[in-house]
Amino acid sequence: MGRFVNPGNSAFKVALASEIYIDKTGLLDFTNSVLGTKQAYICNSRPRRFGKSITADMLTAYYSKGCDSRELFMNYNIAQTEYFEKYLNKYDVIHLDMQWILMDAGAPERISGYINKNVISELADLYKDIDLRDQKTLYGALSVINSMTNNKFVIIIDEWDVLIRDEAANSSVQEEYINFLRGMFKGSEPTKYIELAFLTGILPIKKLKTQSALNNFDEYTMLYAGRLSPYIGFTEDEVRDICDRYGRNFSQVERWYDGYMLGDYHVYNPRAVVNYMLQGDLKSYWSETGSYDVIVPLINLDFDGLKTAIIQMLSGGEIKVNTGSFMNDTVSFKNKDDVLTYLVHLGYLGFDQKKSCAFIPNEEIRQELTTAVESTRWKELITFENESLFLLDATLDMENDIVAEMIGRIHDEYASGIQYNNENSLSSVLTIAYLGAMNYYFKPVRELPTGRGFADFVYIPKPEFAIDYPAMVVELKWNKTAKTAINQIREKQYMKSIEQYTGNILLVGISYDKKTKKHQCIIEEYMKK
Repeated sequence: MGRFVNPGNSAFKVALASEIYIDKTGLLDFTNSVLGTKQAYICNSRPRRFGKSITADMLTAYYSKGCDSRELFMNYNIAQTEYFEKYLNKYDVIHLDMQWILMDAGAPERISGYINKNVISELADLYKDIDLRDQKTLYGALSVINSMTNNKFVIIIDEWDVLIRDEAANSSVQEEYINFLRGMFKGSEPTKYIELAFLTGILPIKKLKTQSALNNFDEYTMLYAGRLSPYIGFTEDEVRDICDRYGRNFSQVERWYDGYMLGDYHVYNPRAVVNYMLQGDLKSYWSETGSYDVIVPLINLDFDGLKTAIIQMLSGGEIKVNTGSFMNDTVSFKNKDDVLTYLVHLGYLGFDQKKSCAFIPNEEIRQELTTAVESTRWKELITFENESLFLLDATLDMENDIVAEMIGRIHDEYASGIQYNNENSLSSVLTIAYLGAMNYYFKPVRELPTGRGFADFVYIPKPEFAIDYPAMVVELKWNKTAKTAINQIREKQYMKSIEQYTGNILLVGISYDKKTKKHQCIIEEYMKK
């Protein structure tokens, strides 16, 4: 048993001993199914506190010959699968924690040399009959061992991208590190000595020109998690079970910590959920992840449309994003799409793969991103927030003409890049206009099913403001009248969907006339029977 070669299972034992552990051993059934194939090269990127290290420790505990882990896994899902015993503790495992190695090596320039020297030394102790004295690289040593013994290795690299993130400006260090990884994994020779390669990190593998530096890896990311979706974060069913166990209100947890969409799964940040279950405070636990300082310079970048996009998402809207140009590093930003894509990988934005849209996933992240934006001292944002709060007050006071005028002004001054051509573009402007409402309301529900149609927007006050702020049902009409919008709300009884809400309800009809270029607004109070 060594530090890097065939480590023990003590790290995974710590995870299992925690008060809350969610069984993610089903991932092992997937990795077992791809062992020794072209699909056995996996890079799984996800934000901080989404279980990267626990996953790496679990893989190590299961495959490593340095462990006897049968009893450790017996009560978990993997033990019920066909090949549980076949692959359990059957491989020489090399586990590299790049964050720890960076600290121990003393300098980024020493990383590759440190790994080569220390891991080859452990391999030499393990394979005493093989002369590795002339081997200068780890991949060279692995190739020699395989040629002499036919043994294959499982290689796990945790925080693989630490140099890509922390040494972004040091091109020579990055080039040397990328070359080390390519030597380990690219070409036909590594297929002889690798049974499984599993990389974890925040970023996908860095691109060289337009292709991944390791294009033989299957990548599972916050943009597309594929078959790994249920193993990234907590799923909705898992969070419901935890809520039942701790007597917590699931709907509150959902509003605060839900929102990441991976395939067919709604995914929650494990750290936030666990902290809330144990501490009982609905608040943001995100700032403890350490990535806050990273995003402040990003949202200050003067890319066309970036500020409008962030304001729209802070208001509860979503933004179309082209994720293809992002180079998977922290310096090659060319446009707002690159910045937004990076924020998706960091976990500050969710991503709807089907619509290619980014959005703020939940209340926790909305608070963190709002704080980050405010800390940049955007003069436009401070002014806009005041105007948005004025619009909200006018809406609550049912001042139709002022509301219509304010929406027009906000469109002209802050969302002029959004050209009106349908109700969807009008909804984008409305989302931005009501940014101030997010202080008192949850993220607006878009197209809420009502039984006889879909309401365009429904704003529900947060519990602490439910007495003083009414719920709002909003219907939009492009090139029609506000009266048409109000009539549709009443005729299709959109307000029925929130009648269980105990406070007042306002019906808000907003329209835009393309000939006059004017907005109209009609606000009515709904009297519940």
